[in-house]
Amino acid sequence: MQNERYWIEKERQERLLTRKNVKADFYNGVFERYEYPVLTREHIPLTWRYDLNPETNPYFMERLGVNAVMNTGAILLNGKYYLVARIEGNDRKSFFGVAESDNGIDGFRFWDYPVELPDICPEETNVYDMRLTKHEDGYIYGVFCSESKDISVDDLSAAVAAAGIVRTKDLKKWERLPNLVTRYSPQQRNVVLHPEFVDGKYAFYTRPMEGFIETGSGSGIGFGLCEDITHPVVEEEKMTSLRKYHTITETKNGAGATPIKTEKGWLHIAHGVRNTAAGLRYVIYAFATDLKDPSKVIAEPSGLLIGPRGAERVGDVSNVVFTNGAIVNEAGEVFIYYASSDTRVHVATTTLDRLLDYVFHTPQDPGRSAECVAQRCDLIRKNLEFLQNEQNAAADGGRE
Repeated sequence: MQNERYWIEKERQERLLTRKNVKADFYNGVFERYEYPVLTREHIPLTWRYDLNPETNPYFMERLGVNAVMNTGAILLNGKYYLVARIEGNDRKSFFGVAESDNGIDGFRFWDYPVELPDICPEETNVYDMRLTKHEDGYIYGVFCSESKDISVDDLSAAVAAAGIVRTKDLKKWERLPNLVTRYSPQQRNVVLHPEFVDGKYAFYTRPMEGFIETGSGSGIGFGLCEDITHPVVEEEKMTSLRKYHTITETKNGAGATPIKTEKGWLHIAHGVRNTAAGLRYVIYAFATDLKDPSKVIAEPSGLLIGPRGAERVGDVSNVVFTNGAIVNEAGEVFIYYASSDTRVHVATTTLDRLLDYVFHTPQDPGRSAECVAQRCDLIRKNLEFLQNEQNAAADGGRE
């Protein structure tokens, strides 16, 4: 007979899994936030955490605890919304689990088992942050961070980051490919595969790095081509969205969700990082690149798209929002999945029309406070003139 506590916990979890999400009291015209996270550690099945046999677990203790659920790849398949989440155990090791929902904003449930990636890298210690790309070659690719200990230095915390690659047709059976090689970048994180061939080749958005945390001379998000995905080598990386002084990307930036194709260009949802007295602050921003040349930025609105607010600011790594997955459905609705403070996963919703309007019509950052004030004053002036004209028109209508 199962421990009585199992049924208490199972009922409590079922209430969580069936809770309807509601839009938060937040407005900026660009996107909607939702009141509740879509995935947390409490969403993890009890069978993943507890030994249910009272003979071997008489106190019904968590045997394999989970600390956090974050940073999800996202994909729409057969009308359902799938998230491949980074799940961090209490042991600090991360792994992947597939969660499924009918509507993309609530009701996410993990499949019975986590993802078992083919173990072809004996030196690999940790895996995390998978981006999912439905490629025109017919496969779904997952590109993730493959982390190993750096044995070249006498530092127990030193690590090496590489871009691991897997592919699948159904999110169940995964084929592991060799890690991506970039000739002139010793480390890679936050790598995203472009969904279409470019000049007949596979295209990757990269983040050139000299160290595990530090970008060094890396100047932004890179772009490179690869002849053969089964032997992935990028010989040259050219830069797209650049790091800039005194902006949200000053310390580093990296690709987020797989680019979204539109009639005006490729929409990118990325992350930018700046340093503060309280540590690194991660935010989400957007830009667009050219349809024919996806490495060429054609629109980059000023500032952040999503920043951590309220309870989102608190967690294992505070003051952070991070995305590596977004979904566009047949109705043109956009679901941006983002983690807050390396702890939980949220969703923000918008539409393609609104996101395009935001990216192409929001002014660019002029780069200096004096010019930013002039930019804002110009907006105020136009608004006051518009309001005055509206009042005059109303008064003229009243006299008639």
